Amino acid sequence: MELVGVLFMTVVAPIWVLLHYITRWKSTKTISNEDESLLADLWESAERIDQRLTNIERILDAEAPDWRNR
Repeated sequence: MELVGVLFMTVVAPIWVLLHYITRWKSTKTISNEDESLLADLWESAERIDQRLTNIERILDAEAPDWRNR
């Protein structure tokens, strides 16, 4: 009976623990729904900021053509 306990602790238990943590690591590797939603919101905000900067540059180009050289 002792041999079974020793074999379990030296062979089965470490493999079991290793597989458990590999499974946990793989499940946390994917992006959650909340993170995906936050990323989509950030992407939309970045797109709006880019559009605004493009508009500001276009206005400045029309009103002060040499503003980039200052």
